[in-house]
Amino acid sequence: MILLVLLHKGKGGGLSDMFGGGFSSNFGGSSVVERNLDRLTIITGTIWFVCIIALGLLMKP
Repeated sequence: MILLVLLHKGKGGGLSDMFGGGFSSNFGGSSVVERNLDRLTIITGTIWFVCIIALGLLMKP
């Protein structure tokens, strides 16, 4: 999950600018790869959230 978030382009003004992400975000718009990465990150986050809730319910005494 952390890797997927770090793969995203910086939108400016954040931590990514400190590491050079702001420079590369000025080139081009939203590509197919970026949209697929967004979808993959959202799906992975949702599955992760559901697993955490399920484990919390299963571990309840």
